Amino acid sequence: MMSNPFDRLLTHNDRLQRSNGFTLLELLISLAILAILATIALPVAQVEVQRTREVALQRALREIRIGIDDYKRAYDNGRIARTLGASGYPATLVTLVSGVEDARDPAKRKIYFMRSIPRDPMMSDASVSSADTWGKRSYASEPDAPAEGADVFDVYSLSAATGLNGIAYRKW
Repeated sequence: MMSNPFDRLLTHNDRLQRSNGFTLLELLISLAILAILATIALPVAQVEVQRTREVALQRALREIRIGIDDYKRAYDNGRIARTLGASGYPATLVTLVSGVEDARDPAKRKIYFMRSIPRDPMMSDASVSSADTWGKRSYASEPDAPAEGADVFDVYSLSAATGLNGIAYRKW
């Protein structure tokens, strides 16, 4: 077996030091690969965070709208005392949680429509109450120009951002 003539010039310690660790070129290539992977992963992670918040927004809107519809149904069925000129929708979102007196119940127990009001996940200000994170549309306001009024007919997000589907959160 022939040996390499240069191997004789290297001592045993030189061979050990040379075989341990990476060369500068290997480290640079590894860092470049990691940088490429990071640039691919970061936008994907950002989209996933936005998608999670959008799912939470859809759930919160559905929950509040179901509560409003249940209130209206109870009003129409005579379980909530009728008021002259009232639309039959709750005056505030808090009414859905605090409950109203059941007009049909002799014991005058309350009817509750929601356990709590979910926060708008697009609202980042923690000092604002859950009910105030939502825009409210009254029954008397126009669909294209929602405005608050004597009741809460619908809710919408106050965020000016646009969803992944290209529709503004306010229009959801």
